[in-house]
Amino acid sequence: MTLDGNAVRSVDRAAALLLALGESQGEAGVTELARRLGLHKSTASRLLATLEKRGLVEQDEESGRYRLGLVVIRLAQRAERTLDLRSIAIDELERVARLTRETTGIGVLDGDRMLTVAQADAPNVAAVGDWTGRPTPLHCVASGKVLLAALAERDVLRIVRGGLRACTERTLVQLEPLLEELVRVRRRGWATAIGEYDIGLNAVAAPVHDARGNVVAAVHIWGPAFRVTPKRLPELAAHAREAAAAVSARLGAPGGEGTGRDAAHVSAASA
Repeated sequence: MTLDGNAVRSVDRAAALLLALGESQGEAGVTELARRLGLHKSTASRLLATLEKRGLVEQDEESGRYRLGLVVIRLAQRAERTLDLRSIAIDELERVARLTRETTGIGVLDGDRMLTVAQADAPNVAAVGDWTGRPTPLHCVASGKVLLAALAERDVLRIVRGGLRACTERTLVQLEPLLEELVRVRRRGWATAIGEYDIGLNAVAAPVHDARGNVVAAVHIWGPAFRVTPKRLPELAAHAREAAAAVSARLGAPGGEGTGRDAAHVSAASA
């Protein structure tokens, strides 16, 4: 979709309103905001009404003044968590990339998709592309399976009923085979994806836990199928689990792993 000049100008003005509200002491009125930004009052009022519909701003019923909405707060919290995770994980990802000579990354749940928030490429090896910030389906990538395996069953069912895209002939798109795969992921504590997103790419991934034992991310190691062969997957999985445990420890997880249900799966797989 291409935005015309008027649409771009409106987006810029709406962003300026959000920034101005963020710099205000709690709340600000339409007249004040319009004067500060050099806008007509009617323009500022119209933009604020649109932002309010999206939950980005809220209007006080008594004073009529505006403040930032809960959606902005949630977005800020998500961004903060993402930035923290990237900075916490990057050294470990780089270490594993050097050791395995394969691309290593960490992904988080982003709605019903997996989002890579940090990536480290192995030195002197042809790169497989930068996937940072690129969302991928959960059901056909290794990190996505780890994150799916940690969701409540009702959420997994909702995602499956929404339709699963067959990226390759190996992609799991039926409910029962996918549920069986998620059971295996929980039992052994790591996931694989063998040509399921791209026929020429294979991967492994392991869960990252926070201080409460919740799965909050997944460390993955992946590369072309001629290098990341099925025979190498257990070895690479061990490195992924080690890296995930190190990141988990920095997030406060006891022993580098979570507690509760997900930790029990990991422990059982290790026994």
